[in-house]
Amino acid sequence: MKCNEHQSKSLFKSCGIPVPQGDLVTPEMAAVYRPDFAPPFMLKAQVLRGGRGKAGGIRKVTALQDLPGTLKEIFDMRIGDEAVPLVRVEPAAGIAREFYLSISIQRALAAPVLTVGREGGVDIEASGADNLLIQPLDPCLGLRAHHVRSAFFHLGVDNDHWKDFEALVHRLYEAVSHRGVTLAEINPLILTDHDHWLALDGKVELDDNAVELQPELASLYQPEHATDQENTARNAGLSYHTLNGRVGLMVNGAGLAMATMDMLNFAGLPAANFLDVGGGADEERVGAALDLLFGDQRVQTVLINIFGGILSCSKVASALIAALEHREVVKPLVVRFDGHGAEEGRQRLRHAGHATVTVVETLQDAMDALTRQTGQSDAAERLLPPQAYPARPPAKGSAALVPPSDPGLAALSPNAPVLVQGLTGREGRLHARLMREYGTNIVAGVTPFKGGGTVDGLPVYNSVAEATRHHSIAASIIFVPARFATEAMLEARQAGIPWAVCVTEGIPQAQILPALPQLNQGPTRFIGPNTPGFIRPGHMKVGIMPVTAFTPGPVAVLSRSGTLTYECVARLTQAGLGQSFCFGIGGDPFVGSSFVDLCALLENDPQTEAVLILGEIGGQAEQDLAAWVQKTGFPKPIVSFIAGQTAPPGKKLGHAGAILEGAQSNAEKLESMRAAGFGICPDLASIPEALRQALS
Repeated sequence: MKCNEHQSKSLFKSCGIPVPQGDLVTPEMAAVYRPDFAPPFMLKAQVLRGGRGKAGGIRKVTALQDLPGTLKEIFDMRIGDEAVPLVRVEPAAGIAREFYLSISIQRALAAPVLTVGREGGVDIEASGADNLLIQPLDPCLGLRAHHVRSAFFHLGVDNDHWKDFEALVHRLYEAVSHRGVTLAEINPLILTDHDHWLALDGKVELDDNAVELQPELASLYQPEHATDQENTARNAGLSYHTLNGRVGLMVNGAGLAMATMDMLNFAGLPAANFLDVGGGADEERVGAALDLLFGDQRVQTVLINIFGGILSCSKVASALIAALEHREVVKPLVVRFDGHGAEEGRQRLRHAGHATVTVVETLQDAMDALTRQTGQSDAAERLLPPQAYPARPPAKGSAALVPPSDPGLAALSPNAPVLVQGLTGREGRLHARLMREYGTNIVAGVTPFKGGGTVDGLPVYNSVAEATRHHSIAASIIFVPARFATEAMLEARQAGIPWAVCVTEGIPQAQILPALPQLNQGPTRFIGPNTPGFIRPGHMKVGIMPVTAFTPGPVAVLSRSGTLTYECVARLTQAGLGQSFCFGIGGDPFVGSSFVDLCALLENDPQTEAVLILGEIGGQAEQDLAAWVQKTGFPKPIVSFIAGQTAPPGKKLGHAGAILEGAQSNAEKLESMRAAGFGICPDLASIPEALRQALS
């Protein structure tokens, strides 16, 4: 969640960081507002983008009588594509010197980073090493005294200012380590003409997962910066973004939603929105989604694309029918169901007899129906998909892969004993039953303070250590709330369990980050968090994947998305291409086992003849794999698909990990993969044939 300057300074003030006095003014207040501090005043447009100073969104007013007119001028302007909904008014500060200060969580480094600059300014990123001192912090040890001293001496100010600077930096770090902040930037940080430090401007970004766990942070959300639809969706618990097309979109799962959005945009049927209903597609949530799509004047028709996993298409159909009974169906709907409960769901919808609802089985059928409803797709609106490339063997390298002594995948034999951490909870109990039905050897569960009992015939222990004294455990699966999930992962590591899967989503970055070095250097291979787990088709699953889509075969599937995995695996199975293993590495920015880690294990797996990588926009996971493949000469063909190619830069689409981090990131990602010999699939339909060619 991005905060404007006013809200950022409010957070800074609550942490004890000095900020100017200031008021937030709305357009309705402009004519009558009178500050309780003397001029001169600084008027600062509140928008969630840079460049407001160059655009005239920051003005100095020296006389009170000029205040209403200048406020109106700022409210009447647009900065980039944003209107100005709010203006912060504060007293002008006497500036002796300007500096730059920030602490941010850097995904590429998997660490917090402290940055200071001898000069602040709008072009700080381009100011270079002479100005900036950048210090990555150990995620376990955090901010140390030597970091703060180095930053202070870099600024070149008198030693008299040390104590206050030291306190300021520690308070800023506290915002990152304990208050859910992923970016805390002060630009400029000034020394006033009275020799006081002051955060003259502020920029804060919050971890959405932390906001869920710290409700007081929700007060920093400023609804004026979002559309009415986005605010309605937020209140309904939907992941929603307004786009610029004419086809409304409702999908379950961020990865599948991004892939569906791409398919529409490539076909000249541009998406009007991104809407992920997630796994809670009940009548209330489906109704809220329909209200959004029916109320959007740009939407001509609506595509509902549901792949049933744990969420049954039959239940979604019931929710949709109930929601439509209370609404006038003002726009045609195309509904595509596949996966769990799909046939029953399609029958229910057809029997409901809604003339404006078209029920189809495949995505291609859906695209054809949308074209008929909206007229022929517009070539001018058609975005170009990435160029397709066949998989080819990479150049041979010399780096070692996995030592022969590493048990790796051998630990996941068909009868491998599995522990469930959180067995007594609703999700843990449900999925333990489903895993046992598939043939997984669940032997016990763990729930603190509930040891000594049984659940569905399985013994429950108070701790993992206690469970491992009674059972030999090959893998553990974690179903515990986000607040406790990191501790559960560390507990599995301490017990030396070979594999652990953390299904839990919503873990704040600042909570998982300090634990990552311990998790990744220990005896346990971690999958997740925020993962559907893994499956060895026909033998065992440790996760929440729907089993009907999977069949044994030669293709290993590694993915960052759940529903996108199910969609692609179903296509492979229909094409006669079974799977050896399927791992969901997790959708969060920081996860345990990476694409690299798992490919290294698959190198010696006799059942795996080819690998399918299902990636997403954002992050470096795919580029890291490409570099590793070129270095090692990984001997098996790799085919890849990246979802979210047509996402607007900067939009966070569902997963914490799914955010485009720069206009060139997608092109660079695809080029690195192509150079490493990956097959590049431009769309979902091309994946089976690309793998067939790779296997031949």
